[in-house]
Amino acid sequence: MFDTLTESFTSAIRKIRFHDDEKALTKALGELKKALLKADVHHKVVKDLIDSVELQVKQNGIGKDQFLDALRTSLYDLLKVKGNSGFVYAPQSPTVILMTGLQGSGKTTTTGKLANYLKIRQKKKVLVVAADLQRLAAVEQLRQVCAGIEVELYSDEATKNPVDVVKGALEYAQKILVDVVLIDTAGRLAIDDELMSELSEVKRAANPHEIFYVADSLAGQDAVRTAESFNEKIGIDGVILTKYDGDSRGGVALGIASQIQVPLRFIGAGEKMEDLEIFLPDRIVNRLMGLGDIEGLAEKTASIIDEKKAKQLTKKIKKGEFNFNDFLEQMESLKKMGSMKSIMGMIPGMGGMASALKDFDLENSGELKKIKALVSSMTMKEREDPELLNNSRKARLAMGCGLNIVDVNRILKQFKNASKMAKRFSGKKGMQDLQNMMGQMQGNRIPR
Repeated sequence: MFDTLTESFTSAIRKIRFHDDEKALTKALGELKKALLKADVHHKVVKDLIDSVELQVKQNGIGKDQFLDALRTSLYDLLKVKGNSGFVYAPQSPTVILMTGLQGSGKTTTTGKLANYLKIRQKKKVLVVAADLQRLAAVEQLRQVCAGIEVELYSDEATKNPVDVVKGALEYAQKILVDVVLIDTAGRLAIDDELMSELSEVKRAANPHEIFYVADSLAGQDAVRTAESFNEKIGIDGVILTKYDGDSRGGVALGIASQIQVPLRFIGAGEKMEDLEIFLPDRIVNRLMGLGDIEGLAEKTASIIDEKKAKQLTKKIKKGEFNFNDFLEQMESLKKMGSMKSIMGMIPGMGGMASALKDFDLENSGELKKIKALVSSMTMKEREDPELLNNSRKARLAMGCGLNIVDVNRILKQFKNASKMAKRFSGKKGMQDLQNMMGQMQGNRIPR
């Protein structure tokens, strides 16, 4: 997500090689300033950040560590504004959230992503409300999104008044005892009086706990200006940035928090419903500095992977009993974690591999489709014990899955090698061995 900024920060830090080298500090600050402006950070925000870093470094003595600490502190101060972080629940259920934003910002999709986040990672019962009655097919789009994540949708085709829809939804929410109500409201291509009047009426009817503004990160400074306008006219409690995977510059995140003084709450960084990440300033700063986000990765993993099953799997791996059923189950779990680029960006030192993995898609990978086809052609006994696969069985599998015998043998060999590697990394020094191996791989091109 922050590829360009992270690379620029690293480059600026390298400029300082010796202590008390003011020329090196000037060069580093100059490169930092250029990078921030190029990343579409507002010039005033850039000036404040540069001044803060320079002051702190000179106070503590010019050096690489001092520059690093000053940059980390200044970035945190920039992103940390008053207000809630992540998702905050109302004292009494249901928590009602109004989702607002301009048309085309990804508001409807983001509503689905947030519903999925609350359901999967927070274990909450969510009701999504279709109150966007202006855009053609908006309700149908939301219906498809909700069906895909198995979250209930409330809609009312008998009325064209969003206020009536909201009132009916809130009554229904009380009956079925949901934890959270997400209301998808109308948007326009630009801010106008009609839009704001409708949103104000919906706001009065919903009496929301919080209002989220969905901003398109590709809009750059326009995203900041529209968020500011929404905040002035109806008030917003948080911003969700969408399409962040398409903007490696990352400058909007720095500008939006400091310029409108409304906290960023989530970032959408991918097309899948799982690609929504909580925005916590300290964690984001770590990722900007290339230090990863182990806490975020642990939380994401814990919500997807069952602890009991994980222990059973670890025992099987240690014994060398990992089979094709286990493989398929793990692939399904990985899909729920979101894009591989996002996952790699959370691992310290692995951010450099994230860009190489940007196009890797577990669901649409040609190789994984072949593996799934092969496994689907196996009997349950063959899945549980790959050693049963002799030449006649392999020939039957090749016929059943539409692969040639060479592909079948190659996939089986790869699986056997992967099982051996998993067994090796399951030991006490496994994580260190894995990090060493991944470190050697950094910078290498990932084959398609």
